[in-house]
Parts: sequence; C-alpha cells; structure tokens
Amino acid sequence: MNLFTIFISAVLINNIILSKFLGMCPFLGVSKKSSSAIGMGGAVIFVIVGSSIITYALYHLVLVPLKLEYMDLITFILVIASFVQFVEMFVKKYSPSLYKALGIYLPLITTNCAVLYVAQANISNGYDFVEMLVYSFAVPLGFSIVLYIMSCIRERLETSTTPVPFQGNPVALVTAALMALAFSGFAGLV
Repeated sequence: MNLFTIFISAVLINNIILSKFLGMCPFLGVSKKSSSAIGMGGAVIFVIVGSSIITYALYHLVLVPLKLEYMDLITFILVIASFVQFVEMFVKKYSPSLYKALGIYLPLITTNCAVLYVAQANISNGYDFVEMLVYSFAVPLGFSIVLYIMSCIRERLETSTTPVPFQGNPVALVTAALMALAFSGFAGLV
C-alpha cells in the first residue's frame, strides 16, 4: 500500500510541475507539439530513473561509508550532467528528428531542477531501493502526463481565436494555472 501511495502522490497529487513548479522551462518550451512532448517525456523518464539509481547507489555505497554525505549535491549534479549528455548523444544518433524537435530543451534537462529534486528527495525521504524506484518513475511519469495534456491543449489553442495579449505564453500560463487547480482535486485520493 505504501508503494501505491508514493506512486499516486507523485503522479497526481504532488505533481512536480503543477504543485512544485519545477521543470517549467521544458514544460512551456516543448509543450507546443504533442510529438515533442512525448519525446521529452520519454527522455525525462529515462534520465530521472537512471540518474536516481546511480545517485542512490553512489550515496549509499560511497558517500555514506566515507562519511562524505555533504558532497551529495555536487556528486548528484555531476552524475545528472553526465547522464543527460549520454541521452543527448543517444537521441541525436537514433532519432535525429526528435533531436531537432527538442532543440535546446534536451540539453536543458541537465539544468532541470526536477531531476536534481528527485535525486535529493530519494535521500531526504529515506526511501529504500524499491520505494526510490517507484518514486523515481512516478515523478517523471506525472511530468510526462502533464506535458502531454498541455501540448494537446496548446495545439487546440493554435487553431482557436485567442485575444492578442494572451497569445503564446500568457495563455499557456493561464492554462497551467487551471490545470494546477484541477489536479489539486486529486488531493483526497490518498
């Protein structure tokens, strides 16, 4: 039951974008097309799960035994940056169209505070390995779901008549606020 609670809480209730407001740069930048949103969502899932496993192991197998827990932030940043470079090279080689569609937002996953937040939260929440895996998958899944929903809404907004002052990011921010309000309705689930 605890794993289910962690999962539902991370995906719906404490959604990283709508309740923590982390990862807003790719949220606003890549949510213009559904195909880009799906690609970014997959990349974020891969990066967060992979970097969480590595940082969790590094923390518990290296930093704690050597009493270097205070080095966790620097270590996590280095691991995340390296991992994102690996993902960028992989996407560039195997999906050039996705690489071009994501543009600058793919390397920006390195500075996406959501990735570092998850690595830090796994340690600060005291999760064991299985709980860490569930949380590390649920957070980017929630990110991907919200990103995809936003991309579908923004595609529809492109064809609708929006007042000139609200076109572009202003209407996207209003939409994000309404989505945050809607997602807050899930608070009673767990």
